[in-house]
This record gives sequence, structure tokens and C-alpha cells, in this order.
Amino acid sequence: MYYFLGHLSFIDLCLSCVTVPKMLGDFLQQSKSISFSGCLTQIYFLHFLGASEMFLLTVMAYDRYVAICNPLRYLTVMNPQLCLWLVLACWCGGFIHSIMQIILVIQLPFCGPNELDNFYCDVPQVIKLACMDTYVVEMLMIANSGLLSLVCFLILLFSYAIILITLRTHFRQGQNKALSTCTSHLTVVSLIFMPCIFIYLRPFCSFSVDKIFSVFYTVITPMLNPLIYTLRNADMKTAMKKLRIKPCGIPLPC
Repeated sequence: MYYFLGHLSFIDLCLSCVTVPKMLGDFLQQSKSISFSGCLTQIYFLHFLGASEMFLLTVMAYDRYVAICNPLRYLTVMNPQLCLWLVLACWCGGFIHSIMQIILVIQLPFCGPNELDNFYCDVPQVIKLACMDTYVVEMLMIANSGLLSLVCFLILLFSYAIILITLRTHFRQGQNKALSTCTSHLTVVSLIFMPCIFIYLRPFCSFSVDKIFSVFYTVITPMLNPLIYTLRNADMKTAMKKLRIKPCGIPLPC
């Protein structure tokens, strides 16, 4: 689990660096502009890291399934070689998804004025600037991004449903710790997938809350993920509890 959490933390760190620095810089400037190549770069890394995180969360759900439902075979099934291949598959899946987004966007004609209705470049806002009928492109984007988010989300819900049923019917010892781990995973999954499904799984029409969901997905969620996994981790809770009840004035051993 911690091997995958390390990769998840790295993705969250990189995802925050894609849009936040430019967004903060625009808040301090009167003229807010970005080049076309810079806009494509933002789209590429946003979808590359976002899709990789979705695939990684799906892999983490499988990891928890094996650990809870088949604990005696866990070390055999989730061996280091398989973990490495699963992480590589997540990164490759994110790369393929992002490249498909860029290929569809880069072929669109833009006539101006090119003003994005968002804090950063994303596919729905860029498509609106094209001076052509974009119905086919919108459907391809929905199939590429929206359905991807929905399918991964349903797989995750199904896997955690199996885990919870298994915990309730078979295991009693260690049930609280397993439930704590699953709860933290489900919290992160909801924070990531719900905004993505709302933004991408619909025709690209504007809503007043689009900017809120966009900022929540790219800024708030990567910031909350480490806190959620830390505060919901049973080992971390135990360590903090021991630290809180330690008597004051007693020197710690070197």
C-alpha cells in the first residue's frame, strides 16, 4: 500500500505544479495571457497526471482487495515485480489518454478572440474557442475523459463493496483497521472522481460552478490527499496518541 501511496503523493505534487503557479501569477498581473503551446502543455500534463492518478487509485483498490480478502496470498500475489508493472501501466495509460486529448485539440481551427473562461487551460474551454462545429470532437472528448472517469469510479465502488461485504461476513479481527483504510481511499476517490465526472461527462456547456469544480480538482484535492491518508491511517493515529499521552519533562532516549 505504501509503495502505491508514494506514487500517489508524487502525482499530487506534480499535479499542483501544473496549474497553480500560472494561476497565482495571473492573480498578480493585470494582463492574463498564455501562449498556445503553453496552453497545450497545461492540457497535456493535467490529463497525463489526472488519468495516471485515476488508474493508480484503481490499482490501489485491487491491492486492498487482495490484502483483505486473500491475506495469506497477499505477498505472493502483490510481489514487487507486479507492483512495478502495475505502476508502469498506470503511467502508460495516462500518457496514451493525454496524447489522444492533444491530438484532438491541436487540429481545431481558432479564429479569435481566444479568451478562456477558466483559471487555466482545459479541454472543454479550448473547444469552445474553435470556429467550427465541434459536436464530434465533444463526443470524442466525453468518451475519452468522461467515460474513463465513470468506468474507473464504478470499478472502484464495486471493488470496495466486495471488500466491505467480505469484512462483514468473514473477518472480525483487524476489521476496524481495514475499514479505516478503505474509508480513506473512498474519500480520496470521491474527491477526485466526482468533479471529473461532472466536468467531462456532459456536453460542453457552461455552468456557474465549473470553475469551482476545476479549482477543487486541481488545487484542493491534491492538498487534501496527504492529510486524508495521514489522519485516517491507523499507525499514524497510534503514534500521535502515544505522543499526546507521553509525560512532559521526561527526556527522550538518544
